[in-house]
Amino acid sequence: MSVEEDIALMRRWFKEAWNEGRVQTIYDLLDENIIGIGQDQPGVVIHGPAAFVALFNRLRGAFPDIEITVEDAFGAGENVTVSWSGVMTHTGDHLGIPATKKNVRIAGITIARIANGKILSKAGTTGTS
Repeated sequence: MSVEEDIALMRRWFKEAWNEGRVQTIYDLLDENIIGIGQDQPGVVIHGPAAFVALFNRLRGAFPDIEITVEDAFGAGENVTVSWSGVMTHTGDHLGIPATKKNVRIAGITIARIANGKILSKAGTTGTS
């Protein structure tokens, strides 16, 4: 795939998985051997789509109205970097704490390695405001 196609794949990731809540997109776009670093709690490495779905369900359960905006995306070779921001409301108890009903703003950077139309690895950082 070209860099442009890889960038489109990452835009699809944020749109369909996070904004539209499509669990199938996780299975469609993540390689079965995906390794994710920085998406969960510090020091937790995610292995495989099913582990990512568990994280996804916790986050969407706590923040069902999550809306991610891709601010910028660029790539080289197999790597794509996406700068993104998100807004959401903490209305669910899925993170082990009672819902606060507070609005949350986050921003992050995701770096993904893509081959043959699948995301092989992801690393990310986020901050809240």
